Amino acid sequence: MTTVEEPELYYDPFDIELDRDPYPVWRRLREEAPLWYNERHDFWALSRFADVQEAMRDWDAYRSGKGSTLDFIKAGIEVPAGIILMEDPPVHDVHRGLLSRVFTPRRMNALEDQVRAFCARSLDPLVGSGGFDFIADLGAQMPMRTIGMLLGIPEDDQEEIRDRMDAALSLDVDRDEGPFGGVDFSPYVDDRMAHPRDDLMSELIHTEFTDETGTVRTLTRDEALLYIVMIAGAGNETATRLIGWTGKLLAEHPDQRRQIVEDRSLVNQAVEEILRFEAPSPVQARVCSRDVEWYGEHLPAGSVIVLLNGSANRDDREFADGDRFDIHREQRSHLSFGHGIHFCLGAALARVEGRVALDEVLDRWPEWDVDWDNAKQAHTAHVRGWERLPVRTG
Repeated sequence: MTTVEEPELYYDPFDIELDRDPYPVWRRLREEAPLWYNERHDFWALSRFADVQEAMRDWDAYRSGKGSTLDFIKAGIEVPAGIILMEDPPVHDVHRGLLSRVFTPRRMNALEDQVRAFCARSLDPLVGSGGFDFIADLGAQMPMRTIGMLLGIPEDDQEEIRDRMDAALSLDVDRDEGPFGGVDFSPYVDDRMAHPRDDLMSELIHTEFTDETGTVRTLTRDEALLYIVMIAGAGNETATRLIGWTGKLLAEHPDQRRQIVEDRSLVNQAVEEILRFEAPSPVQARVCSRDVEWYGEHLPAGSVIVLLNGSANRDDREFADGDRFDIHREQRSHLSFGHGIHFCLGAALARVEGRVALDEVLDRWPEWDVDWDNAKQAHTAHVRGWERLPVRTG
């Protein structure tokens, strides 16, 4: 009798083939090496739920100021002020506080009617066509229109902005236009600085706040530009990936999809299970500000540590049979939106968009199958999901 030896345990967040399905490797990391070192890229990785949650909570030991993703940290890019995911207190608290004043859960939940209208606008023309693409026809459309409406970006400009920012994130292409694809938001910011309107961009630009020096002021032009870039990018990406995973997972679990069709009260918990099972942003990174110890291993200050929240979300220690998709699972907090001071401010909006998108799709197509011959996964260093996900609806 011969035994098949498992390959050497190796994880590389930049490996496109591994990114297609990282879960077997992540399971091995959790079981065999909950603290694991990548010599090639010089980083440590944590993969268990309790460990990832603790590192996310302890912002002082695990800093974001040099970047919150491995590519930013390794590139040595000086992160400009205003990108709150890549800041530490006290500056982070000031900038997040300003954003949280205009990006409240109540305000995001109040957008449901507009989000439904954007879904209907995208989906109604496709009824009777025999199929649609969860990304091209919905995931790349509704979130773009929603965040564009909030910011006051003209519809004629929204699609080009989204496409260029998506391309800038891709691992498949060389990026030579900067981290945001050369998108220039300055005309919008300059216009709102001179002529405020009834939109979130104007409110951000003209809201007074007390900065880390105790000075009462408004955002500078450069700060405002970074805020808008960050909101536009994050506002598109998470919801787009969530919608794509919704199409894939419910195609693969038609029995659970059928239950949601029959009982729409299951929509919310279905969205939470989709978020847990396929985190749109499954890999974060931090830099140790001081010496730390994990599993008997000494990590000196300056060490880079990767936090695999996508792995943590499937840890059997926290979620029974974590690799099983189950919309009836007892609801527990997952880490798809992070934890601690960097918990995603857009979580409420992403949940509204995910819930409404699923509801609106089921209103029109209670059944679908993925056209795998034409589906394509997207590969970026920041988010994980689908570039194309066409489905047949009968």
